[in-house]
Amino acid sequence: MNTPYDDLRTTVDDLLRTLAPQVVGVLTRRWGDFAAAEDAVQEALLDAATQWPAEGVPRNPRGWLVQVASRRMTEQVRSEQARHRREELVAGQIPADRRSAPGADAGDEGAHDDTLTLLFLCCHPVLSPASAIALTLRSVGGLTTGEIARAFLVPEATMGQRISRAKQRIKDSGVPFRMPDDAGWPPRLDAVLHVLYLIFNEGYVSSTGPQLRRVELSREAIRLARAVHTLLPDNAEVAGLLALMLLTEARGPARTSPDGELVPLAEQDRSRWDTAAIAEGVALITAALPRGPVGPYQVQAAIAAVHDEAPTAADTDWPQILALYGVLARISDNPLITLNRAVAAAMVDGPAAGLALLAGPPPALAGHYRLYAVRAHLHELAGEREAAIADYRTAARRTTSLPERHHLSLRAARLAARAGTGGEPPVKAR
Repeated sequence: MNTPYDDLRTTVDDLLRTLAPQVVGVLTRRWGDFAAAEDAVQEALLDAATQWPAEGVPRNPRGWLVQVASRRMTEQVRSEQARHRREELVAGQIPADRRSAPGADAGDEGAHDDTLTLLFLCCHPVLSPASAIALTLRSVGGLTTGEIARAFLVPEATMGQRISRAKQRIKDSGVPFRMPDDAGWPPRLDAVLHVLYLIFNEGYVSSTGPQLRRVELSREAIRLARAVHTLLPDNAEVAGLLALMLLTEARGPARTSPDGELVPLAEQDRSRWDTAAIAEGVALITAALPRGPVGPYQVQAAIAAVHDEAPTAADTDWPQILALYGVLARISDNPLITLNRAVAAAMVDGPAAGLALLAGPPPALAGHYRLYAVRAHLHELAGEREAAIADYRTAARRTTSLPERHHLSLRAARLAARAGTGGEPPVKAR
């Protein structure tokens, strides 16, 4: 049972995750050194994580972080041999009335939010797409290196090296801290959208820890997607991504039972879905699709809309969903599409059709817990209890999400108990 101190620490952690990219943006704009700004902010976050739960959250937490991180930046600058040259450069870039750090509880930088600018800085063309996405997930999304590594299906050490090199590349390039002009949008937009997609996914289904969702991440991803959509209202893929987020997040309230157990989509109480978010998402994707060209976010949003518009799970238009996954497979190389397509195929043509699609999964899925979880589900639909139990148990061992591990273990246990009592096999999908 959580104590008040535990609850406050959780609140502080969520607040710091939201404020971190904003403070990095303020310091980067002020000092012109992204890598040093992020290091200074990380130190300030450690101070806050120690002090705030015990002493209380300051009246202006963002101002507090800016002040403490600015002091760290000043200490870093003064420790360098080139201190005078750096200070003169910074002084020349900042008006005289803004050269001192704000008070801990004072308004800072006119409450200007630099998160979107920081997002586009991290996605600058000087970086490879993979490095840009990794750096942005770390600096803007607040994900740990381990979480990012799992999203990319690579070792954590490899991801740590990638992020470090990306920071150094940004520093060496001298990239200015400002929003791109019209010509600068295209080289960065794909990476920006991919980052927001991954941040949202980590919020909707946390890859590790005791919580199924990290609502602060999914909400921040939606906020930033709205901001990009405001800047580029005619871009169909931007609209598609925002629609996908809204249509998916709308199901959030029904994804857990009152006792905290994960509830699969087919078993959710649809009266708990957010109808306003569904209406907004459907309107966005309906308007975006005719504009074209059709991209992966639009197709995924269309699939989400089919699910959300079905009054019951039994009313779901699975043939349409299967057709849309076929389109998606042709335009995107995301290996997880194979898993979702297999489920759709099973619902249309039977479990054997879905299992056939998983007979030779993409190499990136080899050993991934989601592969075993989907196979277990399809074996269960086919009435193949032993195979389902084995795959559920393997999936449970391989996931680092405690709610998903509990759910998968429970499915295996229920099947094993049913087999022990000679219960009827599950109904096969047709």
